[in-house]
Amino acid sequence: MPDIASLVEALGGMAQKQQLVARGARDLDLTRAVRSGTVVRARQGWYTTLPENDLRVWAVRVGGRLTGISAVIAAGGWVQSRHPLHVSVHENAARLRRPDNRYVRLASGRVPGLVLHWDEAAVARRGTATSVDLRDALVQVVLGESFETAVAALDWALNTGAIDRVDLAEIMRLLPRNRRAIAGWVDERCESLPESLARTRLRLRGHSVEIQVLLGDFQRIDLVVDDCVGLETDGREFHLDRFEQDREKDLDITMADLHPLRPSANMVFRRWDRIVTAIDAAIAARSPRRSGGNSGLAVAAARTAPVFPRRSAWRAASSPDFPKRGTRGPGRAATAAAKPRPRE
Repeated sequence: MPDIASLVEALGGMAQKQQLVARGARDLDLTRAVRSGTVVRARQGWYTTLPENDLRVWAVRVGGRLTGISAVIAAGGWVQSRHPLHVSVHENAARLRRPDNRYVRLASGRVPGLVLHWDEAAVARRGTATSVDLRDALVQVVLGESFETAVAALDWALNTGAIDRVDLAEIMRLLPRNRRAIAGWVDERCESLPESLARTRLRLRGHSVEIQVLLGDFQRIDLVVDDCVGLETDGREFHLDRFEQDREKDLDITMADLHPLRPSANMVFRRWDRIVTAIDAAIAARSPRRSGGNSGLAVAAARTAPVFPRRSAWRAASSPDFPKRGTRGPGRAATAAAKPRPRE
């Protein structure tokens, strides 16, 4: 008797019945595996060994595959906060189910916390059984998420080698023209989500930001702002055992004639205004000529081009006819958006 769980595991944790039958499984074997709990029937004809709360299970249960920010999350991408479940379904898909119950059909395709993307055959031909190709997922991220979220996702994909510059060019080709300027904001040298967010936010405020600047022969500064501030964005998992080294590095940054600032990742996520105030004060102290008036704080000229951030609504400053959610872009299928509910 074949080991159904091992067969499913070998296929990535999710398998269709015909794949298992081709490997010697019988209906009786599949029934026994489900009853024993070694596999779960995610949807009629689909078997999985993945955890119940895995995004891939939810997508298959709906009747599609992960796309957009959900595919990036499942791939280990840099993503802040919670997002609805984004599922790609074929343009003629039928018998869709709720992500939390394979027995309940979707009524009108709208469920809180679920966003359906009705994709064309070109998207259906790429990717895996549980996720669209990462390039197609990143196209949806740029179309549907905030500007800084999209930049961070592309930073992650390039930094980790999930995509290369050729793939990035393909993503830009699939995007509407007024979204392609994002390519100039992406940097494969970026090493973390807080670093990416800080860089994008500071550039949007008009600051000059250099990334991964050499400090001596062996160290690098995450971000150098306006040639004045050496900004280190600390993630807890990478710095718990580096207290002494980080303090030494702050001294080195000071001796390099820069003002060291070391906000935590949590501060970047939740107390950004306070970081901005500290950066402005440091720049003003080191560059009095940039003072913005009686306050003594430097005032950067905020960038209005080529983009500004608004969740699901950033656009090129010179493009008033920005495509809204639910409209078709070049070569892209329309998106059916549900009322969002926070979801990991």
